Amino acid sequence: METLYEDLKENLAAIANEEQNILKQSEKCIAMVLDSITLLKKWIVEHPFTHTQEEIHFFKKIKPGFLSELFYYTSLFNIERNKPVGSTELQKIYLHKELDKISDFFDNNREFYQYYRLHATYLDEKYFLRENHEMYLTLDKFIYDSDPQFSTGYDYKVARILANEKLIIYLNKELIILDNSAMVESSKSNLHWTLSKTACIELLYALHSVGAFGTVDLKQIATYFENAFQVDLKNYYRTFLEIRIRKTGRSSFLDLLRDKLIQRMDEADENFY
Repeated sequence: METLYEDLKENLAAIANEEQNILKQSEKCIAMVLDSITLLKKWIVEHPFTHTQEEIHFFKKIKPGFLSELFYYTSLFNIERNKPVGSTELQKIYLHKELDKISDFFDNNREFYQYYRLHATYLDEKYFLRENHEMYLTLDKFIYDSDPQFSTGYDYKVARILANEKLIIYLNKELIILDNSAMVESSKSNLHWTLSKTACIELLYALHSVGAFGTVDLKQIATYFENAFQVDLKNYYRTFLEIRIRKTGRSSFLDLLRDKLIQRMDEADENFY
């Protein structure tokens, strides 16, 4: 089961690298997760638990990992599908409302959230054994997960906790990107990138690799470059892959920058003397 989960995470990461469109990415990831959950359920049917602690571990630790990915990408799909296309301010209001929904979930489940995050165990038999399954926790959410032989109800809550924590990170990053875009728009220059898109992406990755802008996400830097220099960097992950598989000159643009800078300094030295 742990191997299946590791394979799932690798496949999800690969999809994220290959597909930049969030809606298409989410659709592919949802299909991938559903396939993995089907395999997981089949495994449990064919390999019954041998003792209660094994069952508790599965519904507290193993299954929520899979289910949280399903909740995360389903929420991501719905958030992006319903995002307004209006002004930056309108989009920020929308994203803040999504954060408020997550905050409401944590407020409504504060006691269980504290129990889970404190790694408490004294109520595990109540929360994570199927004989104590609480159907009302799942009936209005995912019919797929309402099978009492494959859920305790609280495994659903753990999955929601994990998914919502990831969504908070995503939503906050999107808000930062919107703030940065607004700043760029307000101070937009007439500068245009005149070299190749590949050269710009090579520079983009180099700056991100050395932490030139701190610990910000690569997408933030790419968005800034696009706005500041009037350049389209869509599918920059794919372009970076093409740069990586070059047989020679993997850093050709950076090498050119270095050569031109040294040449300029040499010429300045000659003129000085």
